[in-house]
Amino acid sequence: MAELPFNISVSTEELDSLQERLNLTHFPDELENADWAYGAPLADIKRLVSRWKDGYDWRKHEALLNAELPQFTRDIRVEGFGTLNVHYVHKRSTLEGAIPLLFVHGWPGSFIEVRKIIPLLTEVHSDRPSFHVVALSLPGYGFSEGPKKKGFQLAQYAEVCNNLMIALGYHEYVTQGGDWGSMITRKIATLYGGKHSKAWHTNFPMVAPPEFSLNPLRLLSALSMLVPLLWLSASEKAALARTQEIQRTGFGYFGIQSTKPQTLGYGLADSPVGLLAWIYEKLVAWTDKYPWDDDEVLTWISLYWFSRAGPAASLRIYYEVTAEKGILPSVYGPHPTIPLGFSCFTGELVNLPLNWVRRTGNVVFETEHEMGGHFAAHEVPELLVGDLRKMFGRGGPAYGVVANSVGY
Repeated sequence: MAELPFNISVSTEELDSLQERLNLTHFPDELENADWAYGAPLADIKRLVSRWKDGYDWRKHEALLNAELPQFTRDIRVEGFGTLNVHYVHKRSTLEGAIPLLFVHGWPGSFIEVRKIIPLLTEVHSDRPSFHVVALSLPGYGFSEGPKKKGFQLAQYAEVCNNLMIALGYHEYVTQGGDWGSMITRKIATLYGGKHSKAWHTNFPMVAPPEFSLNPLRLLSALSMLVPLLWLSASEKAALARTQEIQRTGFGYFGIQSTKPQTLGYGLADSPVGLLAWIYEKLVAWTDKYPWDDDEVLTWISLYWFSRAGPAASLRIYYEVTAEKGILPSVYGPHPTIPLGFSCFTGELVNLPLNWVRRTGNVVFETEHEMGGHFAAHEVPELLVGDLRKMFGRGGPAYGVVANSVGY
């Protein structure tokens, strides 16, 4: 199926409609000194909406994205779901033997997360590997067509990714992902590991709890993990405390999106300000003191507002994966056997002790960073790329995993 060049080109009618909706915004009230405890502060949202109406230039940012990111679309077949037209970024290194790398985003991210790391990954130097980079818009995100039928689960997202890489001529490749991208690349490693997917790296390592009822021996294993809690380092204790606090105060979105995404979708599809507030809260809360620029936020949100399938489509992965078997069994299942590398960033949503995370697969590379959060590729691109270079570079634990591609 043919690849077609793609440029983002939002119609004048869509831009005018956005302005009309912004001009009709009705803001809620706010309690005194509420700050972030109740959600996105009113002053922040008013400031962003004012900028969106008067000053933010979508055409400027649209042109910049088109200039920086070579974009394409291609029809991809998915068993049981027909054909989906998928949007993706594809930037080849000038080095023919560069390593094919698939970058997979999550929610509330998009292909824009690859923007800062592409120039670094595709650089050619004698002392570090270079990569051919592919970053798709997941079905239902960005400018990819969304599924029309129920049951589009992790296996289907993985199938889209693998079929896309093969269609591009990359029969062997490595992957990198965070958020849902971590879970999708894990599924890729499970389904296509060895033959096509040769290694995977994630900045969102997760651990499934022991299934005591199925295997009593796992209880002993779990106890062996709990004992070290008494001797956790100060940083590990702080990371666990942050994880617990976020689960207590910031995971309501997950409950809504995994049970009634359609109901929430009406608000996000009809109100640009509702969409802005819903995602902006996560951008701030999930990053590590990242200095968001207003235009940067508005570009991020605009990609959801102008997305091909609409912002509601991006929520359904929560429902489908949770409905599959429950989030943990469906995401984790058997451990992939191909090499795994992970990077832990201090501001991540879920940060677990390393001796727990090491149980997630065939770990060959690990590192911890004292800065960075959930959107590592956007927040600290140099750190994430540095880890990929170490993992796949000469002397690294995954050097030469892709045949005829060593990156030098």
